Amino acid sequence: MYDTSDIRKGLKIEIDGDPYTVVEFQFVKPGKGNAFTRCKIKNLITGAVLDRTYRSGEKLNEASLEEHTMQFLYQDDGGFHLMDQTTYEQVAIPAATVGRDADFLTEGRVVQVLFFRDRPIGLTLPNFVELTVTDTEPGVKGDTVSGARKAATLETGAVINVPLFIERGEKLRVDTRSGEYVERVKN
Repeated sequence: MYDTSDIRKGLKIEIDGDPYTVVEFQFVKPGKGNAFTRCKIKNLITGAVLDRTYRSGEKLNEASLEEHTMQFLYQDDGGFHLMDQTTYEQVAIPAATVGRDADFLTEGRVVQVLFFRDRPIGLTLPNFVELTVTDTEPGVKGDTVSGARKAATLETGAVINVPLFIERGEKLRVDTRSGEYVERVKN
């Protein structure tokens, strides 16, 4: 059990049988009356965001979440199949749960999978991944000062904006949080 004084950004709590995480919070101490904490919380399963207010001294339930290190094996109609690194058990995660992170998943990639009551509800990729460019327009020399960008398709099918000098076959470091080009990887 958590007390309202434990509320902070990223705290994982359980409300009505669903796991939530605190996105924002504000402690309010009015001149008259009791103090309270105003929170914005996000459902970890549906993604819905709610506003809740908790009076000082209220108790909050701790969410029973587990995180496992897993390796991505393959994708099919059943979803994304991953294998636990310690027990070698395999789990299938629906494509809707993986969402935008699918743009950066390659076979063999190790990720953190979040479980709620033995059910996978999400995954966390490393902050940076290295992916190969499979298609882009030819590079243009001498036009790099302007900071112009062009679209490039990566090996996973994701399309990101890259500088004009990037060519097909090059390996890039991409930030998985924002989906942006970071740098070219030297061989």
